[in-house]
Amino acid sequence: MNKAMLMQKIKQLDFTLKELNLYLDTHPNCRRALAMFQKYKALREAAVNDYTKNFGPIVPEQSNNPTHWDWIDSPFPWEV
Repeated sequence: MNKAMLMQKIKQLDFTLKELNLYLDTHPNCRRALAMFQKYKALREAAVNDYTKNFGPIVPEQSNNPTHWDWIDSPFPWEV
């Protein structure tokens, strides 16, 4: 999957999680919604890990190198 497609997938999963979050705020005992939230949370985590591995971190907190600030290594959006 290319960079743009993977980012689009992450955005779709973010939207899905936000909607499920809002639903669970008003239906906290809905087991089906909670199971869906956990499923999409795992899918998002996998997609973000894949993106980070192939294209660099999405947010600075994903930088795992204690000796180099690798957040700066990827081009900024306006540089693309």
